[in-house]
Amino acid sequence: MKILGIETSCDETSIAIIENGKKILSNIISTQIDIHKEYGGVVPEIASRYHIKNIAAVLDESLEEAKLSLDDIDAIAVTYAPGLIGALLVGIGFAKSLSYTLKKPLIPVHHIKAHIYSNFLEHNITLPAISLVVSGGHTNIVYIDESHNFTNLGGTIDDAVGEAYDKIARVLGLGYPGGPIIDKMYYNGDENFLKITEPKLTGEYDFSFSGVKTFIINYVNRAKMRGENFSNDDVAASFQNNIVNILVKKTIKAALEKNVSSIIIAGGVAANSLLRKRLSIEGKKYNLNVFFPSIKLCTDNAAMIGVAAYYKYEKFGENTYADLTLNGIASLSIEQD
Repeated sequence: MKILGIETSCDETSIAIIENGKKILSNIISTQIDIHKEYGGVVPEIASRYHIKNIAAVLDESLEEAKLSLDDIDAIAVTYAPGLIGALLVGIGFAKSLSYTLKKPLIPVHHIKAHIYSNFLEHNITLPAISLVVSGGHTNIVYIDESHNFTNLGGTIDDAVGEAYDKIARVLGLGYPGGPIIDKMYYNGDENFLKITEPKLTGEYDFSFSGVKTFIINYVNRAKMRGENFSNDDVAASFQNNIVNILVKKTIKAALEKNVSSIIIAGGVAANSLLRKRLSIEGKKYNLNVFFPSIKLCTDNAAMIGVAAYYKYEKFGENTYADLTLNGIASLSIEQD
């Protein structure tokens, strides 16, 4: 079964073709990072316009790389939530047009589920499992049972982890996106330079990074006002050390309490080297298998949409309906998909 996946939830226009939920025949990604660097973050209206401009060309390139035509495609899959509304609507409209014209099934895909399923392209994963989803817009701990039912155990109550990285990078004048820059700086700094108190939360699997962000911002502003010198490397290392420790501790705790043997890491921040190192070390302590996607599959891409659609189609057949109107995509929990 060949599924054509479409991803336009944020600032990547991507189209991929996946065969039988495992083989990537093509995975073309047109990124807008250089465009949004000027603004220090993604501007939704600009992102939508570039999706419209690029999506047809990305489709042509994806088909060419796979050496297929649209007639060879068995189903169309598309991200329908969550994400930037305007950006999502570009992909949804394009997917609906293809589905209608080609008379092929349309499979709506939840973006967070797709990030998790990106691991299934490269690893043989035993369910049930715990997944840590970490990206610019999301921070969640998700439980997946043997039947591929998803339950969100907790998430951020304010900033997503990737968003926190970008804001700290902006304060330190490091540029955008902040995650890769701070990750590199960590190895030149002192992770114990700043003592940052871990936020106390009611939900044991919830996250809050707003306080950590505010602590760093206040420190930097006070130091500048007093004319005190400080090392950006030390501040970045202290920030990353605190964030990674929180993520690792809660993920391991969830895996042990749910009695699973597999931990799946997903999302753009899954590329973070310290997170990969510490989770792998802690996983071995408790005989847990920890899976990471390759770096290319960490960020938004359509291959993850195709594999998620494959498992959804296997489970529900053509009864994969979702509300693809504006109201339907405005907000959606992972359990509702």
